[in-house]
Amino acid sequence: MNTSVSTTARLLGAGLRALLVLTLITGVLYPLAVTGAAQALFPGKANGSQVEAGGRVVGSSLIGQAYNLPLKEGQETPEADLKWFQGRPANGLGTNSVNTRYELILSGATNRSADNEELFGWVKAAKAAVVRDNSVPGHPVDPDDVPADAVTSSASGLDPDISPQYARLQAHRVADRNGLPADQVNRLVDAHTEGRTLGFIGEPRVNVLELNIALKELAAKR
Repeated sequence: MNTSVSTTARLLGAGLRALLVLTLITGVLYPLAVTGAAQALFPGKANGSQVEAGGRVVGSSLIGQAYNLPLKEGQETPEADLKWFQGRPANGLGTNSVNTRYELILSGATNRSADNEELFGWVKAAKAAVVRDNSVPGHPVDPDDVPADAVTSSASGLDPDISPQYARLQAHRVADRNGLPADQVNRLVDAHTEGRTLGFIGEPRVNVLELNIALKELAAKR
């Protein structure tokens, strides 16, 4: 009996020591090493790819955000602030009580099939809004020129980028709302258009947050 108890005690002791060592290595040393390496080699990415403007963090280059007007009394859905470039729709996202201004804190897709009536209604309404909002005197928007990313959300709902086509479609409206020449705004879009990653991955894109920061700086010089 004493031998059995002694063996059990030794096994328990060995198991406890193994647990402590593994906890120290995998729960403390490894995370510290990875964190230290990330901070040393990729500090921007390690800290969330934060974007700064005016001396403060205004968002992340990886997460889209809304550019809306403040809610009016009795209004449930905010209107887009049309002096800014707008990102993709964010249908399919749930609501949250943590951040009531941006629903984009949540990630989610619509999970509707291509022939779903509700999805068809969203796309139809979004297309009509894009045509209406971006048509300015002398530059009406042809419904056939509205790109897919202007009327559909991404799979995550967090896409921070839009296509160059959608950015250029908005350029005349943005120029008109900010009192800027349209050619200056178009050059701004061109300057913030990124090509395919490594020349062949993905599609050309424009980061909306970074474009709007540049727009604000341009408008301030007016």
